[in-house]
Amino acid sequence: MDLHNLLQDVELFNGLTEIELVDISQICQERYVKPGDTVTEQGEPGGEMYIITEGFVQVSIGRGSKERIIVNLGAGQIFGEMALVDKGPRSATVRAMIDPTVLQVIRTEDFDRICNQNTHIGFIVMRNLASDISFKLRHRNLSEMG
Repeated sequence: MDLHNLLQDVELFNGLTEIELVDISQICQERYVKPGDTVTEQGEPGGEMYIITEGFVQVSIGRGSKERIIVNLGAGQIFGEMALVDKGPRSATVRAMIDPTVLQVIRTEDFDRICNQNTHIGFIVMRNLASDISFKLRHRNLSEMG
């Protein structure tokens, strides 16, 4: 799958124009990760978001005997997107599961730069991100009530 088609299928970028998707593709940096390698570590500072091009990653929280697997993610899915908002500590640990695992990396500084050049990109991505976080929070709260 080529990068442009991949970006068209990423929900975070829904509503961007073809030209804006090209702008996003130009700040993507491809990274290959071996099975078992840690991509992000819970608690460490975040400065990048990731789009899975190929392969699978495992997302977990906690450490040692208290580690709990949250989800496995595959091609077209993203993680680390909260770094685009706050550059805060990582909320989970993410490890590559298979070979090859190929990621597109977007550094927060690069994303900020293109948003300053085209505020529509920032508006659309932040709206989509807020919608996703709202959905997850609402789902979690309803699950705890039931």
